[in-house]
Amino acid sequence: MKSFTRLRPLTASIGLGAALMALMPAAANAAATINKGDTTWMLLATILVILMTIPGLALFYGGLVRSKNILSVLMQVFVCFSLISVLWFIYGYSLAFTNGNAFIGGFSKFMLAGVDYNSMAATFSKEVYIPEFAFICFQLTFAAITPALIVGAFAERMKFSAVLLFLVIWFTFAYLPMAHMVWWWAGPDCYTLSAEMIDTVKACVGEAAATDFLARLAAAADDAAKATVLADYSAATGALNGWLYNKGAIDFAGGSVVHINAGVAGLVCAMVLGKRVGYGKEPMAPHNLVLTMIGAALLWVGWFGFNAGSNLESNGLTAQVVFNTILATAVAALAWTFGEWITRGHPSALGAASGAVAGLVAITPACGWVSPTAALIIGLAAGLVCLWAVVWLKAKLGYDDALDVFGVHGIGGILGALLTGYFVNPAIGGVGVTDYAAFDNSVKGLDYAFGAQMTAQIYSVLTAVILSAVVSYIALMICKFTIGLRVDEQHEREGLDIGSHGERAYN
Repeated sequence: MKSFTRLRPLTASIGLGAALMALMPAAANAAATINKGDTTWMLLATILVILMTIPGLALFYGGLVRSKNILSVLMQVFVCFSLISVLWFIYGYSLAFTNGNAFIGGFSKFMLAGVDYNSMAATFSKEVYIPEFAFICFQLTFAAITPALIVGAFAERMKFSAVLLFLVIWFTFAYLPMAHMVWWWAGPDCYTLSAEMIDTVKACVGEAAATDFLARLAAAADDAAKATVLADYSAATGALNGWLYNKGAIDFAGGSVVHINAGVAGLVCAMVLGKRVGYGKEPMAPHNLVLTMIGAALLWVGWFGFNAGSNLESNGLTAQVVFNTILATAVAALAWTFGEWITRGHPSALGAASGAVAGLVAITPACGWVSPTAALIIGLAAGLVCLWAVVWLKAKLGYDDALDVFGVHGIGGILGALLTGYFVNPAIGGVGVTDYAAFDNSVKGLDYAFGAQMTAQIYSVLTAVILSAVVSYIALMICKFTIGLRVDEQHEREGLDIGSHGERAYN
């Protein structure tokens, strides 16, 4: 990726999404406006992501387990969403989306200190804002659904108390750092150094530094001197960004932050907890595929909020993201269906639903960066590769990932993240990347370099894999040696609905 003298390469896109890349909530400037259309869209997108979690994910998972465990899965997803929502308010938002260091934010917005209905958050266009509460709510839904995805890996055998403790630890030490490293950046207006933008400049680099840079700019005798000041200011602003953001990693809506992160955690949970009682010896077929199909449909609908909402604005790219999401998902569902038909002799409803989710996962990091043709290829690859992971890889490695969290989310997320690095290339229809260090409000594209972009994507993938695996293992050990991990065998055979919650789903 092209770099400029004394300026780091920046890889967001103004009004072209790099979506979810974190935004500096900026103080009001004279030219700054709250866009009502963008705000309305973001509130709707937030509601759609809630829909994909409760009831979408809950029903999808609930139909896949045995009837004696459906309530336990519904409870785990429902309570996870509630729990993480509260933690997001207390410290999650602050640690993910404020200045701290390259790996984690700070506590400047602990319990949303300083945020009110007049606070604004930047979009990807200069001088265009949405209410900060809209951004907080939208990001809350991402933070809540990600740990809920892990539930599918340890379904039917983990203590409810251990589930809650594990999710708190994992959210704090795996999700929040990944969100900060990938999505936290200064915001587009932070790269405009001018007296007219004084409030934003102060919010970005601090009052003392802002005063110093503006004084140096005013005293600059010629264009060369001004360029030096602007370069220094860009470096100071960029130093506040997340580590993977500055590496050049691009993740439109959560390939590494959400899916690889959760998928790897699911794999570790499945391996540490061990197999369910009777696994491989007793029937463990899904008890209600109607619920699973309904859940898959709700996931597909809600995912438009997940992907298209990540553009933070309502514009042409948002529409393209919606189309890319439809196309990749449809192709993946067909690929899994026909792949299963050819290799196993029958096309199943479960296969079609699983293929659709695999396509949604794989297109997530790419949806705002690639062309529809690339979306089609990504969906095709996701359907076939995730089918292979679920049918062959899981059997080969011998782990009991109950609802195939790693095979779909982990493998699909890795595939999508890597293909994003290739298909973002504007020479093959990709959106390309943007240089925010253009201080004149213009959009100047950076040259695409395959090696540099793929290296950045690999950094992102490996960071998610290592961080999630380490945090997950430590969290499981904490649970094991404090409250215990698994229910006892009698409890497991009876079913978690009765044993953990004292209820039955069906009479």
